[in-house]
Amino acid sequence: MSETHVTVIGNVATEVSYGETSGGVPMANFRLGCTERRYDRQRECWVDGETQWVAVTAWRALAVNLIGSLSKGDPVLVSGRLRVREWTEGEVKRSRAEIDARSVGHDLTRGTTAFRWAAGVRGQPPGGAGPVGAEGGGETVPGWIVSAVEARRGSGAPPAAVAAPVVRALPPGGRPAAGESGEVSGAERGGGAEDALT
Repeated sequence: MSETHVTVIGNVATEVSYGETSGGVPMANFRLGCTERRYDRQRECWVDGETQWVAVTAWRALAVNLIGSLSKGDPVLVSGRLRVREWTEGEVKRSRAEIDARSVGHDLTRGTTAFRWAAGVRGQPPGGAGPVGAEGGGETVPGWIVSAVEARRGSGAPPAAVAAPVVRALPPGGRPAAGESGEVSGAERGGGAEDALT
């Protein structure tokens, strides 16, 4: 049977609850409210449609990070495996949509957030909560990200000043001179020569 992976946008509808399985595996869950927005041509304004409720469950490092990151009402994006649970209460059939979350983040179309490295993430940049290469439940952070974080910390500049790309205007039909393509090579990103863009 194939799995159904979805990405859902909504608001955290309950406080995040945290617990551990009998084997000591961290888990967290919350309810997500997803309200349809549509344009009402007669009233010439946006109106709320029906709200769908989804139970979200997260495991291990994601579960631990949710506790310190989400509050009731936060706009979020949740990506993971969709399941529909069905059961019977008396003679009434009930069902509930659930997402086994793989990734959760704030919806930046509606606000801003500040990222902090979690303790024990492998490949974490120096100066974070843990050392580079520390073993943990996360994925390895690519070298070009580590280099960018180190450059930002070393310059003391705000993130926008470091992350802003250099844009050079060219006349119509013009071509950049050698070495002025404006593209970032793999070496500048922290990758090897095999990553270089041409």
